[in-house]
Amino acid sequence: MFRRERSLPLRGSAAALCNNLSVLQMPARNLTHFGVVHGPSAQLLSAAPEGVPLAQRKLHAKEGAGVSPPLITQMYESDGSVMVYWHALDSGDASPVQAVFARGIASSGHFICVGTWSGRVLVFDIPAKGPNIVLSEELAGHQTSVTDIATEPAQGQDCVADMVTADDSGLLCVWRSGPEFKLMTQIPGFGVPCPSVQLWHGAVAAGYGDGQVRLYEASTGTLHVQISAHARAICALDLAPEVGKLLSAAEDTFVHIWKLSRSPESGHTEVEHCHGECVPDTQVCGARFCDPSGSSFAVTGYDLAEILRFSSV
Repeated sequence: MFRRERSLPLRGSAAALCNNLSVLQMPARNLTHFGVVHGPSAQLLSAAPEGVPLAQRKLHAKEGAGVSPPLITQMYESDGSVMVYWHALDSGDASPVQAVFARGIASSGHFICVGTWSGRVLVFDIPAKGPNIVLSEELAGHQTSVTDIATEPAQGQDCVADMVTADDSGLLCVWRSGPEFKLMTQIPGFGVPCPSVQLWHGAVAAGYGDGQVRLYEASTGTLHVQISAHARAICALDLAPEVGKLLSAAEDTFVHIWKLSRSPESGHTEVEHCHGECVPDTQVCGARFCDPSGSSFAVTGYDLAEILRFSSV
């Protein structure tokens, strides 16, 4: 069971974007960083464990070299104090009425992968020291806009799928990261967007626009579990890797917690429902666990000027 804790006030509301909440726990400093997007800016909030907000910063997209903000991917230090790199997106053959954007971001080792409107995935190589970030390659596997990217550590194993990308058609591409990323398999869509994906122990968890959550084997694309989780489109998934908890949030105002387990006999993934939380009169657009054990989570909603927090009892 979870109970509502002290909420964190925001200086502005959250935009109606899927996965519109990021959480970074920093145990060494006893802090948790939260990030929310609204328009061309991002709000970063630091809070102590008891939920007391300590600092809040607003990042505005910076223009450079004649490039407008929507065409730029920018990277900052974790507290938003310093912009270390920016990259202008190539609009290519996009028509004047076609939106050009980056959507979906995840790290894999010393790489950061960013999805784009064209279906390409940009792979940036991040050095151990210094600001010499370079675009190392572009991955081609999607024909429609990328919606989300998820990764998990491969732990040094060869031929292990450790990244999954999703798009507006529902197609999932499963990759193996490395000096050169390799496409391992594709899981076909069925005409419904897949706004959010996660990876856990070689299983892909995908949330769809029809409220379904599906669990696949990453290496083969085999469907293990299908859950009618929500009444409306899913807007966020998250995983607590230490315990195998899956969080799903949707436009139906509900956040659900699921317990995942891998059967040692069959290797299949099994699911048990643990908790459901309603956020009344709110179009939920982001939800994340606040710690790897899944003992707390946070939620944002469209036109909601606060981050709601819940912890286990």
